[in-house]
Amino acid sequence: MSATEFPACPQCGQPNTYPDADLFICPDCAHEWSAQAAADEDDTGPRVIKDAHGTPLADGDSVILVKDLKVKGSSTVIKKGSKIKGIRLVYDNGDHDVDCKTEQGPFILKSEFLKKA
Repeated sequence: MSATEFPACPQCGQPNTYPDADLFICPDCAHEWSAQAAADEDDTGPRVIKDAHGTPLADGDSVILVKDLKVKGSSTVIKKGSKIKGIRLVYDNGDHDVDCKTEQGPFILKSEFLKKA
């Protein structure tokens, strides 16, 4: 395997990574990740977004919050048990992958705090 076949660092994006046993290591940011994770990222299939219980979500689904969520930069709290209708999945916003409108306003939430209704 030549140096050009090693994946770029998923954290900083630098291409000069190297293998160490079952890990890849980035000397620039010191990030380490498994070779299996790098192989899983190479899959070209669409990413499946799942709720807190592992059920796949789709655009337009209704979900229920499984935890009280404090809104960053505000004193607002979205209460556990709140039902959210008509979600939209977002694939390019880090780990916040559900776009929705609640009674408190529009938010982008993590799917790990939701369950399919």
